[in-house]
Amino acid sequence: MSVDATQPYDDRNIFAKILRGEIPCRKVYEDDFALAFHDINPQAPMHVLVIPKGAFVSWDDFSAKGTEAEIAGFVRAVGTVARDARLVAPGYRLLANAGTDSHQEVPHLHVHLFAGRPLGPMLVR
Repeated sequence: MSVDATQPYDDRNIFAKILRGEIPCRKVYEDDFALAFHDINPQAPMHVLVIPKGAFVSWDDFSAKGTEAEIAGFVRAVGTVARDARLVAPGYRLLANAGTDSHQEVPHLHVHLFAGRPLGPMLVR
């Protein structure tokens, strides 16, 4: 199931439930603006999801409605997760899907952080 990133925020989504503590996660990082946790179906040796704590459907929604503090805090959280995991030197990939064509599955903005092996080309040609 893909998400229409233009739809209103649905607070019944799995990430909203994780933020409320209704569903457990394997937390990597948390601050006032973001939560990072291991993906339950990892696509690389290191696969962490970083989500803002605010109710944002997509990157577009976040960039239009997020406060300066929320945006800066979220971006800094993504960088902190990568640095704390010592991923800067070997490298890592960030992926944020938005909408049906990108196959966004959860209607809450999230960034996938992939690492732990050479990841190959970004898209299959």
